Amino acid sequence: MYYTLDISDIRDVPSQSGLPPSDHPSGYRPDPGLVDAVDVALVLNKPLLLTGEPGTGKTQLAYSVAWQLAARGQLNVATDRLEKFETKSTSQAMDLFYTFDTLRRFQAAQTGGSTNNADYLSFNALGRALINALPLDAVRAWLPPGFVHAGPTRSVVLIDEIDKAPRDFPNDLLNEIEQMYFRVPELGNVAIGGPGVLAETLRPIVFLTSNSEKNLPDPFLRRCVYYHIPFPDRDRLQEILLARLTRLGATAGPLLEEALAFFLDLREAHALHRRISPAELIQWLTWMLAAGARPEQRLREARQLALAGLGAIVKDPADQPQVRALLEDFLAA
Repeated sequence: MYYTLDISDIRDVPSQSGLPPSDHPSGYRPDPGLVDAVDVALVLNKPLLLTGEPGTGKTQLAYSVAWQLAARGQLNVATDRLEKFETKSTSQAMDLFYTFDTLRRFQAAQTGGSTNNADYLSFNALGRALINALPLDAVRAWLPPGFVHAGPTRSVVLIDEIDKAPRDFPNDLLNEIEQMYFRVPELGNVAIGGPGVLAETLRPIVFLTSNSEKNLPDPFLRRCVYYHIPFPDRDRLQEILLARLTRLGATAGPLLEEALAFFLDLREAHALHRRISPAELIQWLTWMLAAGARPEQRLREARQLALAGLGAIVKDPADQPQVRALLEDFLAA
């Protein structure tokens, strides 16, 4: 299979993702079920839809997969740089492929500027992926000024938080996601990509994430492979923390263990307005380690740093006084 738990063969391969060193994809620890789901999606050439609590690693998975494929030279993926689309409540299906600057085009018409509509296009995540999967000679006429064609190559595309979009958004993507093409009315309704034009071996690898804030339509779900990332148990959380923080010199010890114990106490208490995620626990520990806390210290020995860093772990103002008091009690126990 292509995606694996064992990365000993590529552990030291640099990442071109643009992520900070502490977020290097080698630190991502998927559970075995997630590894299977990724390989199913890669073999079937289908999008992988991920759900799960915020902060459980849905977004980071795409970086991890891209890095593994690029590092091993597999499936025609040459770089672990993602094509990422962050869904908004106003997103329309075409926004995933391109935007057209109507105002600039209108102004150009009044001032004698360029009449080439391609000059006013901006290709977005899946649009760039499809353009780069095609030979340059086949797409040259559609490229806006400054577009750097990287292909033909295969891209990994992340469509983040698709449930934020209007309900029609996934329905409007059904054919485009399945057949990997889109039309540009501003260029004479030209079709870019699609069967017979786009090689299956260069078809973009697509990941979609959802926080399950609303149900996605069944026809869309049928076109995806699906996996729900469960909230990790204590042992998995400790493994994830060590993997993520090893580049800051983290090792198993009192600091990590007690920070994890406090985190789990907060979640189990159900007393907060907003549940704290593993990603925020990692941020809190990252702050403490970067500010001079040592893994062998007790959390109480890093008291000032732990209290100073509460803004990294508690994001609701109504929760901060309570969490501060709970932390003081925990440190005194």
